[in-house]
Amino acid sequence: MTESTDNQTPMDTEALLLMLRRKESNWVEWGKACQKLQKTGLNPQEIFEATGFEPIQQNQIIVASQVFDSMMSVGIAPATQTHYQRVGSDSLYELRILSQEDRAATADYLFNRNIDSEGSKEVAKAFKEFSYMRQPPEGFTHHPGDAVAYQYWRYVKQQADLTEKTRLIARGLMFAHSQSARNQIEKLLLALSAPAQRTAPALPIYRLEADEQMPRTIPVAGTFPIASSILASVPRIAATGSFQIVRQNWEGGWVSFPGWGVLCKAEDPIAVIGERGNLPMKISNESPETIVILDRNVTEWNEFNYFAIDRDGQLAIEWFDSPPSVPILAQLVLVIHPKRPIDPDNPKDLWELED
Repeated sequence: MTESTDNQTPMDTEALLLMLRRKESNWVEWGKACQKLQKTGLNPQEIFEATGFEPIQQNQIIVASQVFDSMMSVGIAPATQTHYQRVGSDSLYELRILSQEDRAATADYLFNRNIDSEGSKEVAKAFKEFSYMRQPPEGFTHHPGDAVAYQYWRYVKQQADLTEKTRLIARGLMFAHSQSARNQIEKLLLALSAPAQRTAPALPIYRLEADEQMPRTIPVAGTFPIASSILASVPRIAATGSFQIVRQNWEGGWVSFPGWGVLCKAEDPIAVIGERGNLPMKISNESPETIVILDRNVTEWNEFNYFAIDRDGQLAIEWFDSPPSVPILAQLVLVIHPKRPIDPDNPKDLWELED
């Protein structure tokens, strides 16, 4: 047997072991005895072999005896004290998570309501969570019974099934301590028999996620053939806000396209309506109509782009392999064709679309 390390003589150790082996006194003293024996150096397995108290049981009665002593220091009803000195270590063990004052109040409540250890665990957990609140919710007091009742009040609010709601309300009323808490739960019971109230429908909300979902609005300068001087009279876009709202008057009209990157990069875009013949290259397209987007902000030549220039007073689109002798009015940003018409009687068209 391990040597004593807690100023306790071998005779004292043997006396404690004998008390546990014979199960003399009560469980509170057994818990204190197990704790003393462990402090002398005996491990739970050695105590079990000498007394028959399993390690898990030792832990329970040690903790429960500490809970009992802390309750006694605060003060509990005599009947509660007498009861828990005889039985109930498993119930008091569940109260270890509470403060001393809350342990005492909970022990009185458990005894008066004849609640077993399983119920003790539910009450202790609810009271612990309830104690985190700065002040009790309306109608509920700082009492273990009201704490559990409040938990069931919340469960009813979250439950849709009528049968389950009724069961939860009954549980809440069973635990409620104060009349005000009972009133709060009874309101839920009355609401079950009240005519169902219509609820407002969900709002039709849509969030713009992709850049292309935010359109780019562009002023239309006119239709080819068009005088070069008109370009200067087209207003510059002044879109504002998260939705890029345009508040301008322009008799030439407006056109909107998806927020493609090439359009968003254009700083001063305008649109001109035309046909394939207005472009410097031959383009295969079922529809002769097209729209040309020009950026008036770009007036410096480069060999990689087409540009708008003045040709005998008329606007023209051309490419130059070297800096032109005429002023550049704008850079060609994009040529846009209308949506291709689909002929349902032509399988070839459908195949091309899927491809």
